[in-house]
Amino acid sequence: MKDAIDLAQKLSTFSDHWSPRTVAQFNACDVMVVKVQGEFVWHKHDDTDDFFLVLKGVLDIEMRDGTVTLRQGQMYIVPKGVEHRPVAREEVHLLLIEPTGTPNTGNAETAAPRKVV
Repeated sequence: MKDAIDLAQKLSTFSDHWSPRTVAQFNACDVMVVKVQGEFVWHKHDDTDDFFLVLKGVLDIEMRDGTVTLRQGQMYIVPKGVEHRPVAREEVHLLLIEPTGTPNTGNAETAAPRKVV
């Protein structure tokens, strides 16, 4: 990689929600951007934590025992095995980092296909 990665430019290349786009890889992890709006499915990741960094907007991460609200510039890591559901009342832009191949729903059969921008 010889140039800086412009996350706003990468986000401008698509409009669909809940479909992460890989922008880089490091240490066997995908660095992704995604646009989200509405409610995602309740899910958990048995083998990995779930990293969220809000680039734009407000995201609620609902868990069975409470909700964490993230605003622009804030991040949260859902521990592995914890059931959660991201909710965005308006469009939110996120940066996600997770091991390459991790299904976004915690289940390969229901996960969005991984795309690269």
